[in-house]
Amino acid sequence: VETGGLGPDGKLEGMTGTLALSVFTAVLGSLEFGYNIGVINAPQKIIEQDYNATWIHRYGKEIPAGTLTSLWSLSVAIFSIGGMLSSFCVGFISEWLGRRKAMLINNLLAFIGGGLMGMSKISRSFEMLILGRFVIGAYCGLASGLTPMYVGEIAPTSLRGALGTLHQLAIVTGILLAQVLGLESLLGSEELWPVLLGVTVLPTVLQMALLPFCPESPRFLYIIRCQEHHAKSLRRLTGRQEVGDMLAEMKEEKRRMDMERKVSIAELFRSPLYRQPIIIAILLQLSQQLSGINAIFYYSTSIFIKAGVQSPVYATIGAGVVNCAFTVVSLFLVERMGRRTLHMLGLGGMSICAIVMTVALATLESVPSMSYLSMLAIFGFVAFFEVGPGPIPWFFVAELFSQGPRPAAMAVAGFSNWTANFIIGMGFQYVADLCGPYVFLIFAALLLFFLIFTFFRVPETRGKTFDQIAANFHQHSAGGMMDMDMDLDLGKPSTELDYLGEESIN
Repeated sequence: VETGGLGPDGKLEGMTGTLALSVFTAVLGSLEFGYNIGVINAPQKIIEQDYNATWIHRYGKEIPAGTLTSLWSLSVAIFSIGGMLSSFCVGFISEWLGRRKAMLINNLLAFIGGGLMGMSKISRSFEMLILGRFVIGAYCGLASGLTPMYVGEIAPTSLRGALGTLHQLAIVTGILLAQVLGLESLLGSEELWPVLLGVTVLPTVLQMALLPFCPESPRFLYIIRCQEHHAKSLRRLTGRQEVGDMLAEMKEEKRRMDMERKVSIAELFRSPLYRQPIIIAILLQLSQQLSGINAIFYYSTSIFIKAGVQSPVYATIGAGVVNCAFTVVSLFLVERMGRRTLHMLGLGGMSICAIVMTVALATLESVPSMSYLSMLAIFGFVAFFEVGPGPIPWFFVAELFSQGPRPAAMAVAGFSNWTANFIIGMGFQYVADLCGPYVFLIFAALLLFFLIFTFFRVPETRGKTFDQIAANFHQHSAGGMMDMDMDLDLGKPSTELDYLGEESIN
């Protein structure tokens, strides 16, 4: 069932004002997520000085170096801990409150977290900043699950990939915005850094103002709440008066879901029907966080300095611009080339760039000009990340599961992403100190593994309805591992897919 797509001129056909407003409003949560990832890095030294001033005010002596390091590490890492814990609640909260109301109430966490961080300096309390980072992390953990779930459910099949990519685009835009505002000439100064941290409440205010004008997910209303009359808000989203074919698709999905037992997180792993999709979802999330993208940004400043760049902070912002630009490229490619193809392209390109980075860094002392090759490798690595591993895992999980198991699957995938994020954040420094520039060979090997896994086990979902995708996993669970989704991968519809497509349209 298709209601639009990418036309020959590259424009999004079938996009209505209500759909555009709803997607924009939802991804404001993603923007805030990205902002809080990037905002803590630029003012690190200034905030550490404030920690020291607070310590002197309390105890009359300077803070011990080890204590300062521990406090700063906690300030950064506790963000991921908040995200890990809350991401596990996405399924329950989205079913209890609904997708739209859950996003609305989640904004309370953003207000509390932003307020605590913004008031920490005037209160002379680094504990407030740390607690604020935990609370804003909890907000981002919920947002990272709710946003792609809502967008994936309201988007027509032919636009689902392109609109799903906007989640990642908003994240990288938030990171870039944080990098720019974090410049010392703007908000990254000794006096204004609390404003830099507290300004995170602004997207929250805008989202709360716009959410009442956005419809609830018709799929949620019809399939979970059994409210068929409300599901006809599809007319607002699609701009079509006749939406019987889309309701028929949801009716078939609901019929299948009613035949299933209630799916718990444990059942995702026990049931042969869901085991392979959830493994795919987890490994796709791991392919994003274990790709080495955070390591690249960690090393970028020192590499730019060695290359003779006078202001490495602006070069790092340049990498952020590349981040955003290639996310836009991915938006237009994802419905033309497909999710699986782009993901493999991104993983392969990143692996090559990681090897080039290793060679360049290992020979930097003897061949200074290799620093320029390092810069090219950085920009290439970032570009390939945003073509594949950046945007695709976030919305792929919404496509691999039908309405019943989707919330539980979102929770597991989100928890996997946040856990890997936390492990990289806490452990990379020690591994980098041990391996030096050869640390990127580890990432190259991991990327190669994820590439092979994607080639053999990840299906193509472009242009397929949720029900068709789920039907192929039904076939797979009955037919064995060797018949894994050949219809989806090769674009050859099976008899069951033909039947489902005809029934949805009729």
